[in-house]
Amino acid sequence: MASALSTAPLGTLVPGTVSPQRPVPDSIEKPPYVGLSEPPKYNGPDVFDAEMIARIRRAGQLAADAMVATGKLIKPGVTTDELDAFAHQYLIDRGAYPSCLSYRGFPKSICTSINEVVCHGIPDSTVLQDGDIVNLDITAYLDGAHGDHNVTFYVGEVDDESKQLVERAHEAMMRGIKAVKPGRPINVIGRAIEVYARRFGYGTVHEFIGHGVGPAFHTGLVIPHYDAAPEYSQPMEPGMVFTVEPMITLGTRNWHLWEDGWTAVTRDKKRTAQFEHTILVTDDGAEILTLPSGKEGA
Repeated sequence: MASALSTAPLGTLVPGTVSPQRPVPDSIEKPPYVGLSEPPKYNGPDVFDAEMIARIRRAGQLAADAMVATGKLIKPGVTTDELDAFAHQYLIDRGAYPSCLSYRGFPKSICTSINEVVCHGIPDSTVLQDGDIVNLDITAYLDGAHGDHNVTFYVGEVDDESKQLVERAHEAMMRGIKAVKPGRPINVIGRAIEVYARRFGYGTVHEFIGHGVGPAFHTGLVIPHYDAAPEYSQPMEPGMVFTVEPMITLGTRNWHLWEDGWTAVTRDKKRTAQFEHTILVTDDGAEILTLPSGKEGA
């Protein structure tokens, strides 16, 4: 007998009320884009030395710890603004700046993307409902480096179709990470992701990409999540650091932007899920830098 919760509902999300921007103590080091409409152009290397990699690893671990702590608050009745407030305080209490805050004018410290929101949802007065899925995107800026991480969570009892989407979105990310090896072109990452997603009839969003990360929130590296060959054929090198963060949809990969200029929503209102790790290209593969304290592996 089919479950009553077998099929994902179509989205009905509308914007909520955004609270005032949360302050950051003067003692916290701020990234150079704070207060600017556009971040300064990054002119640094794509390959980092051991010292910078260690800084990114510390920032990534803190972002992952913040994710674990904030994720424990997710339940029906909680607002996305409450999640933002908690994550904001968690990071600044540990001496880090929440990287999303003031990046190109983004008004909050994390992104909260519910159901049909592809990415960049702004935390607001929206109340999480039983059966929702919600993605939290948390980036920490610590000691001059960023660590970028996102996870999609269930809210209460979730339908089977949404559960499968979330599980497979995570697997798509992991397949992309497993494709990372020195000497291979960057485009093999997206090929591994899209080939897997197509097996289930899912869409893979093309326009939002993985990116180099380190002393800048976004360096010059571009990491597509679809089969972009022969473009993006730059070979991967040990010491490169970038994100792998596919957005996988139940229906069309097409989306439109809300008037806030940030919230991207699937055009067909079907659900979408995403996962993201910051990874380091090693001599023989990849190391995930956004794992919580005390956890090794994936």
